[in-house]
Amino acid sequence: MSLNLCILALSRIPVKHRVPNVTAPLSATVHRLWTTHPVYVQEKGLCGDSQRRSVSSNSSSRPPDTSLFVPITVKGETVGDGSIGLELTQPLDKGELLKVLNKFYKKKEMQKLAADQGFDARLFHQAFISFRKYVLEMTAITADLHIILHDICCGAGHVDDIYPYFIRHAKQIFPMLDCMDDLRKISDLRVPANWYPEARAIDRKVIFHAGPTNSGKTYHAIQRYLAAKSGVYCGPLKLLAHEISEKTNNAGVPCDLVTGEERTFVDPDGRQAGHVACTIEMCSVNTPYEVAVIDEIQMIKDPSRGWAWTRALLGLCAEEIHVCGETAAINFIKELMYTTGEEVEVHNYKRLTPFSILDQAVESLDNLRPGDCIVCFSKNDIYSISRQIELRGQECAVIYGSLPPGTKLSQAKKFNDPDDPCKILVATDAIGMGLNLSIKRIIFNSLVKPTTNEKGEKEMDTISTSQALQIAGRAGRFSSVYNEGEVTTMYRDDLPILKEILGQTVEPIETAGLHPTAEQIEMFAYHLPDATLSNLIDIFVSLSQVDGLYFVCNIDDFKFLADMIQHIPLNLRSRYVFCTAPINRKQPFVCTSFLKFARQFSRDEPLTFGWVCRHVSWPLAPPKNIKDLVHLEAVHDVLDLYLWLSYRFMDMFPDANQVREVQKELDTIIQQGVRSITRLIRASESQGAPGVTAATGPNATQTSQNNTAGPRGRGTKALNHRSPSGPGRVDSSLGSKLVQDGLLTPELLDQLQREWAKRLSQDGGSGKASTGNDKTKGKNKKKKK
Repeated sequence: MSLNLCILALSRIPVKHRVPNVTAPLSATVHRLWTTHPVYVQEKGLCGDSQRRSVSSNSSSRPPDTSLFVPITVKGETVGDGSIGLELTQPLDKGELLKVLNKFYKKKEMQKLAADQGFDARLFHQAFISFRKYVLEMTAITADLHIILHDICCGAGHVDDIYPYFIRHAKQIFPMLDCMDDLRKISDLRVPANWYPEARAIDRKVIFHAGPTNSGKTYHAIQRYLAAKSGVYCGPLKLLAHEISEKTNNAGVPCDLVTGEERTFVDPDGRQAGHVACTIEMCSVNTPYEVAVIDEIQMIKDPSRGWAWTRALLGLCAEEIHVCGETAAINFIKELMYTTGEEVEVHNYKRLTPFSILDQAVESLDNLRPGDCIVCFSKNDIYSISRQIELRGQECAVIYGSLPPGTKLSQAKKFNDPDDPCKILVATDAIGMGLNLSIKRIIFNSLVKPTTNEKGEKEMDTISTSQALQIAGRAGRFSSVYNEGEVTTMYRDDLPILKEILGQTVEPIETAGLHPTAEQIEMFAYHLPDATLSNLIDIFVSLSQVDGLYFVCNIDDFKFLADMIQHIPLNLRSRYVFCTAPINRKQPFVCTSFLKFARQFSRDEPLTFGWVCRHVSWPLAPPKNIKDLVHLEAVHDVLDLYLWLSYRFMDMFPDANQVREVQKELDTIIQQGVRSITRLIRASESQGAPGVTAATGPNATQTSQNNTAGPRGRGTKALNHRSPSGPGRVDSSLGSKLVQDGLLTPELLDQLQREWAKRLSQDGGSGKASTGNDKTKGKNKKKKK
């Protein structure tokens, strides 16, 4: 071994590693040795003062959720001096080495020193596992660590001497702990008003138009919008943006349309008009306007989209901000505007046409009248009820959320047309906003709706007062042929519950949503370059600080998409944009298309019109059953995704105009399918399609009346009301619900019933029963007979 190598090896050996036998506490001695160690000095030089600030600031900040810190795998590096330690000492005995490492892990002093560096028990354990694996499995480790470990195994060193090397390794796999102070500053969301300096630089006037549905609040705001030299309308739906754009242009005021998937300019040369109607996510916070209208302001509390209303309210550069919404939002909007120094002028409105809650439930589809709208909260209920109505020789229109906007408008037009034989509407709560409908009576088929809680978990819950009022308010619209509206339920048990819900005051809004921006995530990624986007978002939310007026919106959909395309090589900004795409993750075909779009994009290969047509198998045939209709709706969503991405990456999605033309044709095909939806349901029944159940045969009338008892039963159960039982309520059973939800086929249900009947007959002969009492057993025997 050369002299130069010996000198190099000796220069790497720390001078004092053995803990001296002094009266000072062991932890203090180790801390003094550690702070004078070259590894520590080197790391301090890399981090500068930020580490000291991080330690001091952490004491006053809430501790981070370390369960979100994903350790980074330390890659096997080529250690140039790895053989030097072996030449200076001897090969390490892995058995002895394991004992030494475990002894180090159990020392409370080491855990306390690590805690001072930000390593709680969880992180300390994970770091130790990684360090032990590194030491025992690496073919070569650095010379200084090799020599230290050899000395300890031979009794010439102390186990505490491992600490500097352990902490160096721990910070390699948890790099976020070295820049925690910077990460906290980036994720500080306590003063979002300061994010919009252009808006803070002008004196804005805020006017709140408050009132219930059908009170004319939006009408008055739009009148001021039309009279202004320039203005922006921000609505929650594409349908509303389309409607306002059309009305504005019809009034002789040039108005552009901007949604996530569409840009329509009045000027043929593409110059922007003074007015624009847009979906709220698409509003510009940099363009100056005279008047801005923010519709449905109560959605500022929405767990998924609330951030868009917060951004518009705080960031729009308009001399006048007109917000429209429920009275429950007045006090909160005032409080929010105090943080910007802006006063709120409130205009209150009353409902233009009254609606009354009837004292009787409908109870049977035979009692339907022209102008009725049955509100369901699942597509299966819509399929079932529309089929039953058709069996009674009546036509009905169908509207639900996943239908394309053109199809919704077509069905609404059909229902509103006095010359059309269709006089009944079956719809979800999608009718709550965005459509003008001539409804006389709203009939709630159920009072239970799938919701997402604050943790992003799906659950079934009774509709809120705000939701019930939004839906009930569609009865007796001022612009419709019915001057007064009526509200009731399908089942008598639900009627007193509905009255109680509508009789309550709407809960006041208390918080507004926020969402991390692309710039904030990019700054996070600068400090954590090896973390995944999903993990970056998790850490951001964990460290984020918000005051009592705000909350961080649910990011489950964002993380779902981020995890889906994590393996695809994309730069961070492109990855972030892809993950903000508004897609329905419940549709497998849409998710598959999203993945293929991202993969094609990563190859720098443009997604041409031909490529898209091959992917969706265009041209498509009209639907033959419900399954085909659902697939066509998914294809429409895929084309929407293409158009959405085409406005973010124009070069890579170059054929937006051609795709839009195909989408219009597809909308027409879907409209044809929905107009004959009962035929599709019959075809699905004959093919045994799961999730589609309806009454057929000689007892169709009686069975169909009972077929919708499932949703009602779920609603009353949630409210601790027991539904009456009887021989006519067979379809409210658990088996029927499982069939409706597609979890059980009718064939399997019949087999289970036969086996159960056989089991009961055997138990009856032996005088025993598996479950239930004699009365239930008697009923089952009678039913079998």
